[in-house]
Amino acid sequence: MRDWLHSIEAPAVLVTVAGVEGSAPREPGTHMLVTAAQVAGTVGGGHLELRAIDLARGMLAAGRQRHLERYALGPSLGQCCGGAMLLVFEAVDAAHMALLAARRGQDSWRLTAIDGSARALFDAAGEQLAGECAPAFAREGGTRLMQSPDGARWLVDAVRAPRDHLLLFGAGHVGSAVVKALADLPCTVSWVDERDALFPAQVPANVTIEATDTPAAAVAAAPAGASYLVMTHSHALDQQLCEAIMARADVGWFGLIGSHTKRRQFEHRLRARGVDETRIAAMVCPVGLPGIKDKAPAVIAASVCAQLLMVWEARCAASPQGI
Repeated sequence: MRDWLHSIEAPAVLVTVAGVEGSAPREPGTHMLVTAAQVAGTVGGGHLELRAIDLARGMLAAGRQRHLERYALGPSLGQCCGGAMLLVFEAVDAAHMALLAARRGQDSWRLTAIDGSARALFDAAGEQLAGECAPAFAREGGTRLMQSPDGARWLVDAVRAPRDHLLLFGAGHVGSAVVKALADLPCTVSWVDERDALFPAQVPANVTIEATDTPAAAVAAAPAGASYLVMTHSHALDQQLCEAIMARADVGWFGLIGSHTKRRQFEHRLRARGVDETRIAAMVCPVGLPGIKDKAPAVIAASVCAQLLMVWEARCAASPQGI
């Protein structure tokens, strides 16, 4: 999850996928940060990535600031994808990167001159946050190359905040395994439990702990379209959370850990409380992908996270692709 922003270290070169032609291992807007000794992120692996790392480290050694390279994956690199990728290489501006890191939860735009030294940062509305004077650009279309009226080439880079938010109720073994599985995925997580002592001292950067005696209040405060995963230590609390979640009309996805027997019991209780049938039908219980029977916490977590990714990617595909 945007690991290039968690690994700021100067001097470094930021490699950005600026465009693809045909089949390619990563999409425009993908980033990789390269230092003399380390690499964070990936532009697709294989021979392509080895060549990109070598070029970036050559830039560091020579003090070069910008470079644009087109890689034909099949003919020149022997990769099966067969398409081509445009990669922009740029020496990192530590102040700009720190600002982007501080804005992890907000959309941003980067504008970098390919043929010069200028660069600028903007918020989602187009307000300039830092950098030199830059040409106007369209805030649609995502990461791409553009040419300004004077003929100069620019990288327009959409740095999107994670769109998907999960409220995870339960800090037991399975909840802990889910948090680990989601650590590097493009989402944010609110991890909720009454038992403060169960939370680890450190959690992934995309996770916020909410130790509270009123877990249902977290449901009321959740953003529209959030996903919910309920796996607490108490069936009574599970039911309370189910009712709070089903009372919202803007739930993105809702999963309840348990067996088919638990689902039938909860369906009966929820109907008795007057919950609408369509809301009950939308509840996913049991959770996880069909065919995976192992109940080890790590296996459940892998299955549930794969299920969430399918939901989130389908929603992303159905929504506009602007920032």
